[in-house]
Amino acid sequence: MITKARYCEGETFADFLLRPIKNHDLWVAITNHVVIPVELSARVDALGGHWHLLVLSEDWCGDSVNIVPILAKLTQSVTNMDMRILARDENLDIMDTHLTGGKSRSIPIVILLNEKYEECGWWGPRPSPLQKWVVETGMSMPKEERYKEVRKFYARDRGLTTMHEIVDMLETRCVMGSKGAVVRSAAS
Repeated sequence: MITKARYCEGETFADFLLRPIKNHDLWVAITNHVVIPVELSARVDALGGHWHLLVLSEDWCGDSVNIVPILAKLTQSVTNMDMRILARDENLDIMDTHLTGGKSRSIPIVILLNEKYEECGWWGPRPSPLQKWVVETGMSMPKEERYKEVRKFYARDRGLTTMHEIVDMLETRCVMGSKGAVVRSAAS
């Protein structure tokens, strides 16, 4: 399903920003405010190998606008990781194997691939404390009120939870085996 060729069909974040997208100014503003802590970049660089992040997203998605720029900056801050973006609605075969709660096509979804473009983990659609709040509390609120609280989370957090969760996934889900092959942890 996910091959090197399919991965390479995805847009780089730079190309994504060059085309007409919804909320372009917001995407750029968030991108310009992202700061990747040096210690997180060092943790990724220390992993060795080369990693690929395949992101399923759409330009209209509020969660994507708050997460994808962080992922782009993280990949730019290291020497051993790159990222491509595929439109969710044009790649439902991939989306439908990464459903939130086994039923929802929520985005963004970040699929971690090793050097051979083999999947070894995925994350999404939101940082875990925010997702927990949305599921347990937020869904009972009126949509506009819920979105206001979600925006507050992203503004306060400044992407730190997302960065930590992605780096933790790299470290715990994709451990290098003795022969250089990626093996999944027991948590897979």
